[in-house]
Amino acid sequence: MSTNYEVIIELFAERHFIKAFAKKYKKAWDFTLSALIREFQSFDVILEKSIAEEITGRNANIVICKTEFKISGTQESRHSSGNRCIAAIHKNTNKVCVLLVYNKNDLGGGNETVNWKKVIKENYSDYSVIL
Repeated sequence: MSTNYEVIIELFAERHFIKAFAKKYKKAWDFTLSALIREFQSFDVILEKSIAEEITGRNANIVICKTEFKISGTQESRHSSGNRCIAAIHKNTNKVCVLLVYNKNDLGGGNETVNWKKVIKENYSDYSVIL
């Protein structure tokens, strides 16, 4: 039995890279975002399929996860697309907060994980302590 999560796209995520995805992919992005929201509503299933990587402890009340996704209608796989989502799963309130949606090229050079953790820490003080 999977928990039904409320999915919230954070304003920071919306304003930064989501706008670029929407502009570049137009209708395909609308389909992609709808599919991501449906997936995130059943986040437990994503974790079972190993599509998401838990960054913080699985048993914590708030778990930060990274998932990969592909743009609807493209031939790329989830992994080869380079598209990622960082989400915070709030187990006590059954909420998934989408913190960052990006392509790995959006974050500049260097270590991708270091880069996205820095963006999260700088823009979400609530989560900086658990990263």
